[in-house]
Amino acid sequence: MLGACASAVALAFASAGMGFPSLFTQAFADTPPAGLEGFLLLSRKLTGRTSFDPALAQRVYDALSNSDSEFVANVSALNVWLAAHGGVPSDTVTQALKADTPKLAGTVTAVIRAWYLGLVGDGQHTSVVAYERALMFDPVSDVLTIPSYCRDVPFYWTQKPPAVGAPKAA
Repeated sequence: MLGACASAVALAFASAGMGFPSLFTQAFADTPPAGLEGFLLLSRKLTGRTSFDPALAQRVYDALSNSDSEFVANVSALNVWLAAHGGVPSDTVTQALKADTPKLAGTVTAVIRAWYLGLVGDGQHTSVVAYERALMFDPVSDVLTIPSYCRDVPFYWTQKPPAVGAPKAA
């Protein structure tokens, strides 16, 4: 009897265009990952990067979680919001959220600030979570040495620069 009932239910779902696997897939498709994985999903969407250093990601996540008691819930809410809105650039996300849910807009700003500037918190409660690995240095890494790091031997700037010849006439 149980087999007949199960078959009838399966037939009902199949004729409605929904098999068991798709029913379960749909039920869990809108559930974003939690914790660090949810944070990394949000970070990838906001920064456009595909991967992050695991140790740095954990440090950034821990610092943001400790600085805001609602951070973990806000990350989940943002992942749901982004999934519902098809993924949009982070500046558009912030503008859209400012009017409706300023706390979520603040979380977007905090995540971007943490990754790009390496800073978490405000005022006297600011902590540095990254310096040389902050994302702000990536676009200019081929031409800029990170400030405070020596480009050459100590006191290299006291030596006379090499002579530069005049350009040749064409």
